[in-house]
Amino acid sequence: MRKTKTILIFTLIFTLATLGAACGSSSPGGDMKPIQTKKTDDNLTVTLSNDTGKLKNGKQELMLAFTDASGNPAEISAASLNFMMPAMGTMAEMNDPATLTTTGTPGQFKGSVTIEMPGEWQAQITYEGKSGKGKVTFPLTAN
Repeated sequence: MRKTKTILIFTLIFTLATLGAACGSSSPGGDMKPIQTKKTDDNLTVTLSNDTGKLKNGKQELMLAFTDASGNPAEISAASLNFMMPAMGTMAEMNDPATLTTTGTPGQFKGSVTIEMPGEWQAQITYEGKSGKGKVTFPLTAN
């Protein structure tokens, strides 16, 4: 009886610990830090985030979030994100598109991108939702 009780308690503790770890890691953007925030022409705020708050050279996970003027999630149904480095001298223009997927939160997208090299990039974001379509661009430096 005592052995069964000990096994039952151990199983319960293990199950709770596993569930806690799973729930903690499933919240989209929970550990993300803003890289850049910008207002759009249609009064939305776009925030690009990652785990460090800085655009990095190489592969990284990103979060793209849209909020309305009140700070509530905006109803954005589709978004795209491309990082563009203009042509310089003999080097051609470079484009590093991010792969975005929707999350359970309206107006929030998670994704990944591989930034080819350090330097000055333009984040080019297009989006569409209940209030229409839009574009926003902002400069970033990848280290």
